[in-house]
Amino acid sequence: MLIVHVQVHVKPDCVEAFTRATRLNARWSLLELGVLHFDVLQQQDDPTRFVLVEIYRDAEAAAAHKATDHYPVWRDAVAPMMAEPRTSVKFNAVPADGWFDE
Repeated sequence: MLIVHVQVHVKPDCVEAFTRATRLNARWSLLELGVLHFDVLQQQDDPTRFVLVEIYRDAEAAAAHKATDHYPVWRDAVAPMMAEPRTSVKFNAVPADGWFDE
């Protein structure tokens, strides 16, 4: 399992367009076999900041996600909306008993 948190800072006048594009990307992503979860989170005290929480079966599923037709459409559409380059952090899950099967 691979968990990726993508931090995005959006220009204030682009929040609505970014949200629309990112929600569509999330919906398409959830149709991929290797995507277990894909959340779009907006920071409460600063609506220009987002975190995408992407959970993949494995690193191969994450690579396959970037090879889909919809990912580059999203990437190219939102690039000019960003106030700064997006960053990401990759995590491994540390399961609690019964939380998920390996």
